[in-house]
Amino acid sequence: MSTGERSGETAISVRDLRQAYGDFEAVRGISFEVAPGELFALLGTNGAGKTTTIETLEGFRRPTGGQVRVFGVDPYGQPAELRERVDAVLQHSGHFPELTVAETVDLARDLNSDPMELDEVLELVGLTDKAGVPVRQLSGGQKRRLDLGTALLSRPEVLFLDEPTTGMDPEARRATWEIIAATVRAGTAVLLTTHYLEEAERLADRLAIMHRGEVRAAGTLHEVVADRGDRIAFLLPDGVRSDDLPELPGSASEVELNGDRAWAVYTVRGADTELRAHRAVEALTDWSKARGIGLARLEMRPASLEDVFLGIADGAHDLVAD
Repeated sequence: MSTGERSGETAISVRDLRQAYGDFEAVRGISFEVAPGELFALLGTNGAGKTTTIETLEGFRRPTGGQVRVFGVDPYGQPAELRERVDAVLQHSGHFPELTVAETVDLARDLNSDPMELDEVLELVGLTDKAGVPVRQLSGGQKRRLDLGTALLSRPEVLFLDEPTTGMDPEARRATWEIIAATVRAGTAVLLTTHYLEEAERLADRLAIMHRGEVRAAGTLHEVVADRGDRIAFLLPDGVRSDDLPELPGSASEVELNGDRAWAVYTVRGADTELRAHRAVEALTDWSKARGIGLARLEMRPASLEDVFLGIADGAHDLVAD
């Protein structure tokens, strides 16, 4: 159980947020909350409104409609009572390229009343050996780690992470996940946006998927993928038409084209999805044996976050937010 669940506090509150640019409404009435000690992932297609939402919560934009609060305070204009409690890793670094890594961290430390020690910050983000290197000479992934270090040195109670692992290699990305997870365990409320779905699967207590300014799915990972159902698929045998496919209990079938091959796909939904899927496979196997038909490339797998995300992006699976 997270810190937020124990205390019942709310660190971030978004209620019917709307954000418009002239006649274009980038965010169309979204709502969610984040508790202390919880990581909430905000996912979505390009232009879905994720960055606009974070910029509003960071206090850079006044809402066109609705309300946002951080610890009960309106963040617009970054009021003094929030400055020591909130920090962020933005999409684009704002560091001075001619300063060294150590000088950059020290500059950030000078702006905080009780910062972490320089050596502690550098060790935390794996940049100890880069202390004397100018920022301009860092790789993209190293710059993102520096961004994270300068955000964490203030020990924020709320942390906004906007694509924090962009440009990192897999090893650095996983090390960064450990840092973020430890930060959450320490009680920080984290709002994360990312294009790496595995990142959200690994880190998020809850998540929401946005599309065209609206939240189309929200909840825990299990809640979000459960409605998608389990998938049973195999290559459509030669001479078998879609009308020839058997009806399987608790499932619906369709034929999908993947390259130049046709696949028979069954989606199993409802309570006890795993049990239903096993029964459907048994019925499918009985059908194939009775007709002497092989089931090439037969697979059964649970729904994934990628399935839900792509379904929303394609407009093929209309989910309703909690």
